Amino acid sequence: MKGSEGLLSTARSAGVEVCFANPGTTEMPLVEAFDTIPGIRTVLGLSEGVVTGAADGYARMTGVPAMTLLHLGPGLANGIANLHNARRARTPLLNVVGEHASWHQHADPPLASDIESLARPVSGWVGRTSSPASASADFVEAWRAARTGQLPATLIAASDHMWAQGGVTAEIPAAEPVPAVDAQQVSAVAKALSADKRPALLMGGSALTAEGLRTAARIAHDHGGEVFAEGSPARLERGPDIPGVRSLPYFPEARQKTLDDFSDLVLVGTSRPVSFFGYPGMPSMPIPSTMRVHTLATPEQDPLDGLQQLAEISGSAATKLPATEPKQVRPPEGALGASAVAAAIVLSQPESAIVVNEGVSSSAAYPKLASAAPAHTELTLTGGAIGIGIPMATGAALACPDRPVIDFQADGSALYTLQGLWTQARENLDVTTVVCANRRYRILESELARSGVEQPGAAATGMTSLDGPAPDWTALAAGFGVSAVRATTGQELLDALRQAHSEPGPHLVEAVLTE
Repeated sequence: MKGSEGLLSTARSAGVEVCFANPGTTEMPLVEAFDTIPGIRTVLGLSEGVVTGAADGYARMTGVPAMTLLHLGPGLANGIANLHNARRARTPLLNVVGEHASWHQHADPPLASDIESLARPVSGWVGRTSSPASASADFVEAWRAARTGQLPATLIAASDHMWAQGGVTAEIPAAEPVPAVDAQQVSAVAKALSADKRPALLMGGSALTAEGLRTAARIAHDHGGEVFAEGSPARLERGPDIPGVRSLPYFPEARQKTLDDFSDLVLVGTSRPVSFFGYPGMPSMPIPSTMRVHTLATPEQDPLDGLQQLAEISGSAATKLPATEPKQVRPPEGALGASAVAAAIVLSQPESAIVVNEGVSSSAAYPKLASAAPAHTELTLTGGAIGIGIPMATGAALACPDRPVIDFQADGSALYTLQGLWTQARENLDVTTVVCANRRYRILESELARSGVEQPGAAATGMTSLDGPAPDWTALAAGFGVSAVRATTGQELLDALRQAHSEPGPHLVEAVLTE
C-alpha cells in the first residue's frame, strides 16, 4: 500500500465522504489513490477560494471535518481568505496540502514556499508527514485536532511520502466529548440574574440551534431580558416556531446603543463583542461601561448544556413562551431595493431551505422578515473576508442534497469566487443564487461617508463602483453552465425565484437594484 492509499483509507475510516480539491503535480499520488481507495467523492473547484469556502459550508452543515486537497503553498494561499472565515466560524476543516518530495525541497524549486507560515494564521494545528508509514497517523492527528478544536487543521504531505510503498491504515480514536459547563459558572450567572436586572443573552456557536434559542428565550422571558445573536453567526436556525433573535448591529455606536437598555450581558458560546473596525472615539469592545459581563459558556464549551442548567436553576425550564403573531410580508412591487429582495426571497422560500447570506449591505432587511419564511438554516459571513457565498452554498448543497439552498449574494463579493457556479453546474446542485446587483461596493460608500467624505472624488468613486462596464451576471452564469435570468421589479424577481425553485439544478437570478 502506498502512503497516499494509507492516508485515504484512514480518511475514509474517519468518515470523510467528500474531498474538495484543486490539485497539482505534487498531489498526483493522492489523485490516483482516490480511484484505488473508493468511497470518497471528489469535488473539483476551479479556484482554491471555492475549495476552502465549499468545505466550510459542508462542515457547517454536517458538523464533521471537511477535507480539502490543495497544491503547495501558493494553492493554500489562494484559499486563505475563506480559511480565515472558517477559523472565525470555528469550522472543523482538514486541509491536505501537497509538498515537494522531501529530497527535492533543499533545491528551492520555483513553487517552494514556507507552507507552515502560510497555514498557521488560519489553522489550529499544522503538521507534516514524515514517511509513507506515518502518513495515516499524521492524518489522524490532524483529524483529531480539527474535530476537538473545531478549527481548520493543515497537514503538509510530501509527494514522495505519498507515492512510496509502506502506507498503512491507522485507527481512528473515539470522538472526545465537548467540555461541559462548570456548575459554578452556571450558579454565578443564575445569581446575577436573580437580582432586579435586565439581562441580554448573547448567543453564538451551537447555542443558535432551535433548542438553544427556545431555552434562552424562556430564561430571558422570565427575567425581562432579550436574546441576541452574535454578529455574523456561523449557523443560525430560523422559523415561525423558533423564537426570533436580533443580531448585534454592525456599527459600534449602534451596538452600544442597543446594549444601553440592558444591565447585564451573558455570553453563551461566544466572546465579548468586538467592533469590526476601529473608529475614532469608539472603543474596540462597544459595551456600556455600566454593563456587567458574565460567561455562561465559552466557545470551547457546550452552550446547550449551560443553558439547560441555567433554565433548571432559574426555574425557566417549564416556562411557556407567549404566542407571537405571524409576520405578514407584502409581495414586492416596482423597482428593486434591499427590502423588496428580502421580501421576494422570504415569500418564495421552500421548506427546510439553507440560506447563505453574503448580501452585505443588501441583506440588512432579510433578518427582520426571516421569521415569516418556513423553518430554515442561515449561514453567514463570519470573518468578513468576502467571496464565500457561492462556495459556501456549493458545500452546503453537497452536505444536504435533500434541502434547497439559496445564496443571498452581493455582486461585489460574488466576483471573488464566481467560478463556484461551474462546480454547482457540474455537480447539478440545487442552489439558487440571488445576485443583488447594485453595481457598487455600497458598504465602502457608507464607510467613506462615516469618515467625512460627503462627495467622493473620481479616484474614490472609481474604487467603489462596479460600473463601466457593469458585470453581466446572466452571461457570466451561462458561461459556467448555470441557467440565469434578470429581474428589475419585485414581481419579476418573485416569479423568477418561484420558477427556479420548481426546477432541478442550479439557477441564478440577477436582481438589478435601483434603490
